[in-house]
This record gives sequence, C-alpha cells and structure tokens, in this order.
Amino acid sequence: MIIRNIPLRHELKYFITPAELNVLRSSLKPVMQLDPNGNENNEYHIRSLYFDTINDDALEEKIAGVGNRKKYRIRIYNFSDKIIRLERKSKRGDYISKLSCSISRDLAEQIIAGDPYGLETLNHPLLQDVYRMMTTYLLRPAVIVDYVREAYIHPCEETRVTFDKQLRTGYVSSDLFNPELPTYPCLDFNQVILEVKYNRRFPEYVLPLVSSIPAQRSAISKYTLCRRYEFNL
Repeated sequence: MIIRNIPLRHELKYFITPAELNVLRSSLKPVMQLDPNGNENNEYHIRSLYFDTINDDALEEKIAGVGNRKKYRIRIYNFSDKIIRLERKSKRGDYISKLSCSISRDLAEQIIAGDPYGLETLNHPLLQDVYRMMTTYLLRPAVIVDYVREAYIHPCEETRVTFDKQLRTGYVSSDLFNPELPTYPCLDFNQVILEVKYNRRFPEYVLPLVSSIPAQRSAISKYTLCRRYEFNL
C-alpha cells in the first residue's frame, strides 16, 4: 500500500523484560543480520526532538486513539551532528509510513528556534510541510526522547526487529545537540520496547522466534511516555 508514494509498513510493539530480550537475541542472531550502524555490542544511541502544535494535537490524538495521525521529529545518532534527519511519521490505521530528509545543523537549529523562514522555498515536500505546520499550527519543540537501540535486520520484506532500551526523557529542554543534557528514566523495572517492522508479510521462519515469548502487543508511544511527567499521564 502507498499513500502519496510513501510505502506503508507494519509496526508491532511490545513491552518485554531483559530476560525475554536475552531469549530473543539468542534466537534471532543465527537467522538475521546485525544492524551495520551498531557498535561492538550491536547498539547505538538515538536522540529525537519531537515537535507538536500549540494545542498538542499529536499528544492528544495518540491518547484518544485517533487512527490517522502524524508526528514530526529531528533525530541524531550517538550524540553526533554528522547525520541529522528531519522526519514525519504517519499512522494510517494498522500501517505506518515515514518521510524523511537529511538537514544541516544550521537548518535544524533554525527549526528548533521556531523560525520557518525559507523552508517553503526548499525543494523537499517535508520541509514545505514543516513550514506549513509551523506557520499555521505553531509547530514547536515538545520533548527530547533518548534510548539505546539494538537492531536485527533481514532483506525479506525489509524486516527489522529492534530492542529499545534505557528510554529517557529530556522534557525540560530542546537542547538536542548537548550530550550532557540531563535526562530522566521513563520506564520501570528495566523494561525494553520490542518493535517488529516489515512491509507486507512477516517472514514465516522469523515469526515463531518472536512469538516464543508471552508478550502482548501494546500501543506504545515513546513520545507519550516521555511527556507523561508534564501531565501525569
């Protein structure tokens, strides 16, 4: 399925324990590839600065369970500004899609500062969309989301199985590029977020491995988890 030429994918999420992570890791390593972005422990750090409208539309729609919604973010890896991605993640019922583009640090800091000047003239639909959201709905920084990702990939259906650990919020700041930014844990009992992403059909020989633990699928939002301190969600 495609919306505006952006492929739609499945994305399944689960809360699991560190013990369940160990079981799944042992099962997945023989049949899936390690993420080439990982370090010697197959891990890398992700920091995202999420944006929301003046009325917190993205947050309210997630809490209300609205089927079609979208979120905007700027993402960096391992606290570096070498790769900076501006992204819009959209949900359409049971499917998700992502539109993204690389941006410079100067442009990232301009957007973070709330300055939309010139975005409408840049030759990328996402930048033009962000301009519209900033000028019409007052899109602005909402929260920083930090975590460590361990990922496994397979070319069949572009399958990705990821384990997101150490979820932390920098809810009092939009200082995306500050590696010393104080952040606070968001999950209890060292919970891990398992995400399974694929195009049309999950590979049959991988499915039993992921299904070997008793975790229940959940509507997990790292964005909402990292903002709950503001509203006691």
